Amino acid sequence: MADKTPQQSDAPFAARIDPTKEDLSKEQMHFIRQVELEQWKKKTQKLRTRNVVTGVAIGALVLGIYGYTFYSVSQDRVMEELDEEAKRARAPKTGAN
Repeated sequence: MADKTPQQSDAPFAARIDPTKEDLSKEQMHFIRQVELEQWKKKTQKLRTRNVVTGVAIGALVLGIYGYTFYSVSQDRVMEELDEEAKRARAPKTGAN
């Protein structure tokens, strides 16, 4: 698991801060909100793309199964063969049968 404790850094731009505990100006808070909003936009764009690809894949699978079922049922001649055999069995017996 990742370490949740803040890490010390020599670089001031990489220092982790807690906006609720630090005394920040309105401009700084506004900048933090803008950066967080941009990060959320990037993440949601990636998730949206993944969700669309997953949805298309699942839809294609469902349509494939649905189409194959219709195709196999239309090609199913078992019932027709059983009907033909039943007709032959009911037909009068002749010397040729």
